[in-house]
Amino acid sequence: MSKGIIGKKLGMTQVFADDGSAVGVTAIEVEPSVVLQVKTREKEGYAAIQLGYGRTKQKNMTKPLQGHCNKANKGFFRFRREFAIGEGTYEPGQEISADLFKAGEYIDVVGISKGKGFQGVVKRHGFGGGRATHGSMFHRAPGSIGASADPSRVFKGMKMGGQMGNARKTVQNLLVWQVRSDRNLILLKGPVPGCKNGFVLLKKAKKING
Repeated sequence: MSKGIIGKKLGMTQVFADDGSAVGVTAIEVEPSVVLQVKTREKEGYAAIQLGYGRTKQKNMTKPLQGHCNKANKGFFRFRREFAIGEGTYEPGQEISADLFKAGEYIDVVGISKGKGFQGVVKRHGFGGGRATHGSMFHRAPGSIGASADPSRVFKGMKMGGQMGNARKTVQNLLVWQVRSDRNLILLKGPVPGCKNGFVLLKKAKKING
């Protein structure tokens, strides 16, 4: 089976391990994702499946997307993503549920981080700032960003103030603590990127957890 599915972050809570310790987990709602399209190496040049998640009304879809979703005959979906195909055969309309992952596995989670707006270097990059003494004019300023005569420019990648968050982030090697198929829930140990009710992608871990 393909090791990839779409979910929705519900928030964080805690569960108790067998030794009585509290473990912080993130609850991911994983309603069955529907296969909308199967791509093959012969036709598209690569093997993948496109999954749909988050049902919506027909009026919220463009005409081309309506026709695309009608091929699966499972309704209309506002969130569509592709996953590489592993072993197994798929057909449009097939559903992939939370049973795809098992407790004890490690997965990678992709999401959009929370947007923080324009932030300075202290919050954005963790700069220490200047002295907090009376009369100081250098509390949270970035300081010098380059020389004036040579090279007479600011190097690319210089850490400065700017937009913080609202970017695609991947957290690797998260432990699947528990899978509750009857409630379409997956509990992951630790935090995942994104806000509550934000969509996330759950994929098989690419790196071996060390």
